[in-house]
Amino acid sequence: MQVDVHLPSGDNCSVAASPETPISELKAAAQKHFQRRLKLVAKGRQLDLTATLSQAGLQNGDVVTAVVQLGKLAATKPAFALHGHGDEVVTWGDPEWGGDSSQVQEQLTNVQHIQANSAAFAAILASGAVVTWGDPEWGGDSSQVQEQLQNVQHIQAAHRAFAAILESGAVVTWGNPDHGAESSQVQEQLQSVQHIQATDWAFAAILASGAVVTWGDPEEGGHSSQVQEQLRNVQHIQANHCAFAAILESGGVVTWGHPVLGGDSSQVQEQLRNVQHIQATYGAFAAILASGAVVTWGSPSYGGDSSKVQEQLTHVQRIQATASGAFAAILESGSVVTWGHPELGGDSSQVQEQLSNVQHIQATHRAFAAILESGAVVTWGDPEEGGDSSQVQEQLRSAQHIQATGGAFAAILESGSVVTWGHPELGGDSSQVQEQLSNVQHIQATHRAFAAILESGAVVTWGDPEEGADSSQVRCTSS
Repeated sequence: MQVDVHLPSGDNCSVAASPETPISELKAAAQKHFQRRLKLVAKGRQLDLTATLSQAGLQNGDVVTAVVQLGKLAATKPAFALHGHGDEVVTWGDPEWGGDSSQVQEQLTNVQHIQANSAAFAAILASGAVVTWGDPEWGGDSSQVQEQLQNVQHIQAAHRAFAAILESGAVVTWGNPDHGAESSQVQEQLQSVQHIQATDWAFAAILASGAVVTWGDPEEGGHSSQVQEQLRNVQHIQANHCAFAAILESGGVVTWGHPVLGGDSSQVQEQLRNVQHIQATYGAFAAILASGAVVTWGSPSYGGDSSKVQEQLTHVQRIQATASGAFAAILESGSVVTWGHPELGGDSSQVQEQLSNVQHIQATHRAFAAILESGAVVTWGDPEEGGDSSQVQEQLRSAQHIQATGGAFAAILESGSVVTWGHPELGGDSSQVQEQLSNVQHIQATHRAFAAILESGAVVTWGDPEEGADSSQVRCTSS
């Protein structure tokens, strides 16, 4: 018998087989022909690899659709983890901070999602179990709670700890106890948890009732007793390095954590009405109101003072932020208003006339990059860390998406090629791999390196070789 395998693009191949041929062999033949990772679909359902063609109901001349499986990348500060690419998880980068998963490789089967903190990974399996690796003190070792990690639905990460929400609504934590891994004092309260947010040092859980439970470093968001009575009907929580801001159902805001760096909003409390969204830098918050106005608080050094541009902050649609201390607001008109540290993105005066019809803004730690409706890109901020794109401006046409490391940008163009700029050691120089960067679908980043997934499923890396740019020792191809 013969089975025709078709890609959505129209490309196809014919595979000679028998009724007893396993689906796995059909898949292998199709992958060899198309040179891509695939999943096979027929009659509206994914085919079981353990079944035969006859068991799957396939007959001579039937058409099977092949869907390209692009991997998903997760990143700690210096390492990558690729899953969904095939039947295994592939890791590379700093071996002590997540780049080496060899000790748990046999357990990493049927991975559904991978979460990362600064130095460790946590993978949720289809069974609801969790496998961890990386720095053992920062969450890479979950042996003390392994028996509790059953039916896990979601994992949140702080800087050095993890918190898992179980199907029952309970929470399991592990990692560095000073960074939120110690939740024993609030365990009885952690019931019917819907969502968890994290600063670098603490966690905050929203319960089904709309109440909030916090734990971790008390000065960095782990202690909310002074505002506990106000934390009712909480809809969403935003976090910066060491403070939380909760949006209530009423549109009001409750804050706690480090008072100087955003935990104290008393000076603007009366203005915080009908809040729709909150954005954060390292030490400040910016809230967009239903009216399109903006209210800011926190350290002025990190963008907490927007008084100089307050009159311009009308009809704001979205806000982006650099971690180091600047905000950039996109207005309904497509123009941009910036404030915060002037050398780190808070001063866009040199490019203000170019900032029209802005669609999206991306940020490194110290610079911004805006994609215009035309596909052109405008940059500002620290010139050495992405704020100066003059060397590649002529190439920056039809940009679709921009990704960032701590100090460099990478733009995916409509053609599928990539343009990079910024600090060369942080990913701003992709010249060594430029010929390989075609048909790029997605880019992920560590602090100092990029990894691009191609249409074929292959992965191309560049930047700091010790922090994720060297993937030569692992197989990240379409085979």
